[in-house]
Order: sequence, then C-alpha cells, then structure tokens
Amino acid sequence: MARTIQVAALQTSYGDDMAANIRKTETLIREAATKGAQVILPSELFQGPYFCVAQEERWFATAHPWREHPCVTALAPLAGELGVVIPISIFEREGPHYFNSLVMADADGSLMGVYRKSHIPDGPGYMEKYYFRPGDTGFKVWDTRFGRLGVGICWDQWYPECARAMALMGAEVLFYPTAIGSEPHDATLDTAAPWRRAMQGHAVSNVIPVVGANRTGFEPWDGYPNGGQQFYGSSFIADHRGDLVAAAGREDEGVLTATFDLDHLATHRAAWGFFRDRRTDLYGALAAPRPA
Repeated sequence: MARTIQVAALQTSYGDDMAANIRKTETLIREAATKGAQVILPSELFQGPYFCVAQEERWFATAHPWREHPCVTALAPLAGELGVVIPISIFEREGPHYFNSLVMADADGSLMGVYRKSHIPDGPGYMEKYYFRPGDTGFKVWDTRFGRLGVGICWDQWYPECARAMALMGAEVLFYPTAIGSEPHDATLDTAAPWRRAMQGHAVSNVIPVVGANRTGFEPWDGYPNGGQQFYGSSFIADHRGDLVAAAGREDEGVLTATFDLDHLATHRAAWGFFRDRRTDLYGALAAPRPA
C-alpha cells in the first residue's frame, strides 16, 4: 500500500492580540483537519503583527522559551487531539538570546524539538537582525507520524542550499512559513512572483513537494511609509515538478490542501539521479571553511 501524505497551508491576517491570533489559527487548523490534512502549516510569527518593520524594544517581551510559548502550549495539544502534525512558528527566548524559531508538534501532541532560522534578513521593513540571532541548530528534518519533513523559515527559502541540505537529510516534503509583503523603500517592488518561483525551483531541483504559507492583510504602523505593511498572501503548494497544485490569492483567507504519494516520489527522485551525482569533491572553496 502506497504511503500518502495530505498537507495544508494556512493563509490569514493577524492582529495585536496573541490569544485571538491563536484562536484564529486553531479554527483554520480544525478546518484543515476536517478536509483530511495530516500536516498543517501556519504562517511565520502568527503570534502577532510582523513587528520587524521597525526597531522597538517592547517586542522582546513577546518572546518565550520554546516549550512554554503560548502558541506551543495551545497548538501542541490540538495536534494530539486532531492527530495532525503542526510546525509552529514562534519568537523564542533562550536566556539572553532571541531567535525566530519553529517547534515541531507531532500527531500525538509531543514536541519533537526546535529549529532556529538560519538566515536573518536586515533591510527596510524587515529589520530582523535587531531581534533575532542567527540560528544555532543547523538545518533539521523531522520523522513525524506521516513522513520525514523539512522546514525552513521565510528568508531561508531564498537559499537553495537550505532546501538541498534538508533533502540530503531525507526530507520528503519541504515547508516554509513566511511573512513577506510590501517594500517600504520602493512601492513598485513586488516580490510575490520571485518568492514563489524560488521555492518552485527547490521543488524541481530536489524532486520534492514544497508548501509555502504566507500571511495576508494590511498591518498599520505609525510613521511607516504608506501607513503600514501590506502582506501579499499568495500561499501555495507545489508538486515535485514545481507545478502549483494549490494556490491562494493575495487577499484570500483560508486553507489550501494537496495529497502526495511519497513512495512514487521516492522512486521518481531516485530516477532523476540528482543525489547520485552529487559531486561535493568539486565544490572546493564553497564547501571549505573560511580561513581565520
């Protein structure tokens, strides 16, 4: 009997109230579960508004140790109740350190560990280096009830080596929770299509499905260009060819789902030979540590 997996991406807007955001996410997770989804991906930092538009120290108070984070303590039991896997994006505090992190809750509600975002952007509207240290966990994959899953976080998705590393570790599906939208320094710059294409490329190059969950909606900020940040949604699920099998619009709120045959994909991946012909001996300086 073939191994199949049904995945889901959630797309919605979020406000200032963390408890309300968690409840909204819970509602969408339950909707996805009723549609048969087994792995359900909320977007990045759904605990509140995307606060990295500016450098304001008040937001450090919204970080928590990963096991104690309100998003984790609410959604991990929900994962166990529904028998689904939930990758949970959080603002994590570890002692004096702060990370943009992902906690994997398995289908029995158990916490499988934490991944800390490796690549941290720093530019107009996305000032994450003020808040987050670069991750120290390395790339990770998770042996969940429904398959071996890899998860990168937002800016990680622009790096093909992140996707390839997770594929080399045996990931069968890649997931990317994100928070991306308008660019305050250039109102004409629209990255929605390149954002999708980059991840579709990961799907093609690794012969693996990719799930991207982005937030949507307008988030107002005092003194911000145009009065706030507009997130462009466009969440999607791509198959191993990079073809979109489910996609949301810019303003849609709801659930996307798709089902994949993991055994078929494993055979197809082997037939392409991308991993058989991986010539790390030719990478030279790209694979060597930099001199001190």
